[in-house]
Order: sequence, then C-alpha cells, then structure tokens
Amino acid sequence: MSSPLGITPDESLRKGLQTRHISMLALGGAIGTGLFVASGATIADAGPGGAITAYLLMGAMVFFLMQSLGEMSAYIPCSNPFEEYGKRFVSPSFGFAAGWNYWFNWSITLAAEVVAAGLIMKYWLPDVPSWVWSVVFLAGLLALNLFAVKAFGEAEFWFATIKVIAVVVFLFVGVLLILGVVGDMPSPGFSNWTVGDAPFVDFPLGMLSVFLIAGFAFQGTEMIAVAAGEAVNPKTAIPRAVRTVFVRILLFYVGTLTIIGFLIPYTNPNLLNASEENIAIAPFTLVFSQAGISVAASMMNAVILIAILSAGNASLFAATRALFGLSLEGSAPRAFAHVTRTGVPILAVAATAAIGALCFLASRVGDGRAYVWLVTASSVAGFVTWMGIAWAHYRFRRAWHAQERPLDDLPYKAWLYPAGPIIALVMCVAVIAGQNLPAIRDGSAGNLELWLTAYGALFVFLGLWWGHKLVTRLPAVDLRTADLSPRSAASAHYLTDEHAK
Repeated sequence: MSSPLGITPDESLRKGLQTRHISMLALGGAIGTGLFVASGATIADAGPGGAITAYLLMGAMVFFLMQSLGEMSAYIPCSNPFEEYGKRFVSPSFGFAAGWNYWFNWSITLAAEVVAAGLIMKYWLPDVPSWVWSVVFLAGLLALNLFAVKAFGEAEFWFATIKVIAVVVFLFVGVLLILGVVGDMPSPGFSNWTVGDAPFVDFPLGMLSVFLIAGFAFQGTEMIAVAAGEAVNPKTAIPRAVRTVFVRILLFYVGTLTIIGFLIPYTNPNLLNASEENIAIAPFTLVFSQAGISVAASMMNAVILIAILSAGNASLFAATRALFGLSLEGSAPRAFAHVTRTGVPILAVAATAAIGALCFLASRVGDGRAYVWLVTASSVAGFVTWMGIAWAHYRFRRAWHAQERPLDDLPYKAWLYPAGPIIALVMCVAVIAGQNLPAIRDGSAGNLELWLTAYGALFVFLGLWWGHKLVTRLPAVDLRTADLSPRSAASAHYLTDEHAK
C-alpha cells in the first residue's frame, strides 16, 4: 500500500496501551464536572424522574454508538478512526471533514479544561490569578503527552481511578443517608420525589433540555477507538472496553442522579447555582456534608481538579492523534506526521497545545463571549462525530454484505444492527436540531449570535465536507469495492525519526 505522502511504512505509534488503560480512558473521559457539579442542575430542570429518564434514553443511544464503534475499531484499529472510517465507507470528503471536526472538538475542549482548572484553584488560593494555574496545568499536560504513550496511559489510568473511587464512595454514603444509618437527619424516604411537580418537572420540555445536557456528559466514550491504534491487543481490548465501560458509566450517572433525587429536593436553589467557582454547594459536596464529613468541600474540590486534568489529558491525546492521522492521509501538513523514537507525534502535540493556549488567551480578554462560543461549538462537534460513527458503521456493514463476507470474520459484532446505528443517527440529529431550544423558549429565537453559537460547528463541518467535494470532485464510496482490509491506511504509513530526517 503506497502512502499519499510518500512515507515509508513503519509502525511508529508504539503499542503501549493495555486493556486497563483503554477502559479507564473511556470511563474517565465521560466522568467530569458534568457529573460532579452539573448533575444537580438536571434535577432542578426536569425533576428526579425526568433527569433519570433523559439519561437512560441518552445512555441507550451511546450504547448503540459504542457497539458500532467497537465493531469497526476491533477490526480496523487506528488512531484516526473518524477520518479513516468516513473515507472508506462514506466518501473521501466526508472523512476529511470528520477528521478535522474531531481535532477541532478536542482542541477547544483542552482550552476549556485548563481554564476550569484555574477556577478550581481559586478555592484554595484566591489571591493567585487563575490564568497562572491554567498555564501551569497546560504545561503539565503537555509534558505528560510528550512522553511515550504508556506514560499517558498510566497517568490517565490513575486519574480515572481516583474519580471512580469518589463516585463509588458517594453512592455508598448516599445509600446510608437514604436509609438513615448515618448523618444527623432522618431518612427522607420518597418525600423529595413527591414535592411540588416531582418526579417530572416541566414535562416534556424539561426532560428534553436535560436530554441535551446528558448527551454532552457522555461525550468522550468514543476515545476507545482513538486508543485502538496504540492498543497492544485491540481485538480483545476494544470489545472488553465496549462491554464494560458503558455499563459502568450508565450506573454512575443514573446512580448519582437517584441519590441526589432522594436526598435533595429539586426546588433547592443550590442545585442550579453550583459551579466550579462555588464548589461548596455542588450536589456531591452537599451530600457528603449531610453525612457529617466536615472537609467535604475541600475533598470534592480536589477530586474535581483531578477530573478536569484527566479530561484535559484525554483531550490533548485525542486531538493529537486526530491531527497525526490527518497528516498521514494528506489532509494536513506532512510535518504533523513526524514522531519521536518513543512513538510520540511531537509536532501534532505541540500544535494542539498551541491551539488550546490561543483559545485560553482569547478567554482572558474582553467579556469571554468568544470563548463561550468555542466551548459550545466543541460540544456540538461531538454530536457531529457521533453522527459520523453511526453513518459510517451502517455503510461498513452494508459493504460487508455487498462483498459477501461472513460475519464470523469480525472479532466483535454490534448488537441490533441495523436498528442500532439508525436509532443513534436519528437521536443525534434530534439533539443537534434542539440546540436552540432554550433561545426559542426565552423568546430570543431571532438572536443571530445564539443561532451561530448553537449551530456554528455544524456549519463548519458542512463547509469542510462540501468544500472538499467541490474542489476534489471525488465520488461517494461504492460499497461493492469499499476497502474492507483489516489494516488501516494510517498504520501502514507511520513516520519514525529516521524517516523524517
């Protein structure tokens, strides 16, 4: 197989990620401030019943997406899966746009995480400007990603482990509080599920608004496909991660919302007012305080800081591999395919960190509205990525049947095909279409800035897709001749230091 860049084939992205690394990468990517801080707001908006129902529905969609991604990435492991699968099974232009969309998504997320980390540090050191801490943490994440991928994997494993322990302890303490075993207050029973309009508040619009938030919370689970390219044994590691990670994430989110619903009424104003800057009233902190843990706020602040650094670490990894893959395919400058002797795409890491730094600097000037737009755009870009996964998998399986290949040749088979990817695709479209629902409800549907904030990332994706097609005139993939070889194009064209010289 010849490289579009004329690169000599070499496996230079080192196979350094074990199954435990990949599982924790996906698990850690979906557990962050959305769970520790914003989970209370979902109950305030929709009530405990509405919030849990929304997360269960979104969880079903993510389950189908994980199945689709697991089938393709176990068979074709690579570090640029969204571009690779899009080019192979949809069209070269679709894959081009999907690859750049994914890089954009996680580069902006990196900026968001380092800014949030700076805000968290103000809890302990309020006199130190938050931007100082943002720079320190960005430098630390950059250093972690400049080592061999095994160092990244170990760091993410321990980051995610601490987060998981915090959630498990919260669930355990919460159950004891519900039973009246600990704390100074008697068991609340089901009283908070019947107060006011509970369990469903402002139904169905309240649940729909939470449905959008729930989708953002689950973003990051698709990182198992990015990690597949550097997995020691992807044919076993990816299926195991798909089977176990989703169940754990769903249990953590639904379990957390259930505990909060029992212990804190949806009318409690603290549920809406909690933020990274006011961690003392976050739902996790409130529950631990009820249990008589006096250092609850400081403890949760530390856990949330770790969660943010974990998300930033994963963001830099995912964005770097996306840019590396774009370079290998000829969709980005060749320099980004350069890797060190330890298998790190150093220029891709540096470029992604630079974008994160530029966006961070943009948030420090003016009123920060540009930065808010970028963060929102990043979230929408995540749903665009999910749409691409569902569509590429649908086309992948159709190509498989068109070429009369036996399903037993697949190391992992997705459940409920073709219903799974179709349902996931329809739900993603519904979520993106509903981005401007708050503006419509508030009577500001005519505000151009709100429309650009809600759909800007989608417009960028469509512009890249159609612009590439207009320039190249390349047709859609014929399923009868689609490339179904198990080896990815990118994995055959990695650069080493010697080749780069």
